[in-house]
Amino acid sequence: MSDVAQRIAEMLLRTEAIQVYKEKPFVFVSGRISPVYIDCRKILSFPEEREYIVIELAKKAETAIGLANIDVVAGGETAGIPYASFVSHLIRKPMIYIRKQPKGYGGSKQIEGILEPGKRVLLVEDLITDGLSKLRFNIGIRAAGAKMTHCLCVFDYASDRLNQHEGRDNLARNDIALHVLANWDDVLDTGLSKSYFSESASKQIVDFLKDAENWGRKMGFV
Repeated sequence: MSDVAQRIAEMLLRTEAIQVYKEKPFVFVSGRISPVYIDCRKILSFPEEREYIVIELAKKAETAIGLANIDVVAGGETAGIPYASFVSHLIRKPMIYIRKQPKGYGGSKQIEGILEPGKRVLLVEDLITDGLSKLRFNIGIRAAGAKMTHCLCVFDYASDRLNQHEGRDNLARNDIALHVLANWDDVLDTGLSKSYFSESASKQIVDFLKDAENWGRKMGFV
């Protein structure tokens, strides 16, 4: 675990952008029951943590991707828009934002801002799970004749130890490279070492990551 990943993991835990359930688990829109909930939008309300994370995102764009390989920075509706805005400002690149689907009025646009055909797009997002929402954003980018080449996220819902990289793998099948600052391995290590949660809670998170679809049923919450 890098120093950056450890520091960001602790920021996410300290600001309660990552919450571990105490009495009742979290229920996602999909109906899936989870022992943890992640909301990176909370970081936006903490200026010091926000600045650190945005600077690290900009550094990652420069070192892992190369600014010469980025023509436009995109943010996805809604959580990705502020992160994309901060990063595009730091690396001095044009910015657009992408709706989940074309608006049903006016020009019926899915993309706000100027995106010319042939441009290489860096999508900046708060987190990635299976990557499918990123691919939906890519549909709008491709419709404009441009190409999403890289995706940059604060947090990846992945684990090297469990060999789970669903988001990265789905993007790779579409020729999109994924770059992240932290993942579940970083949070689990930091959460235990800094006493943000117990060994029992850590085990439940791991069990959830291994079988997210059935965790709630196994725990008796369904």
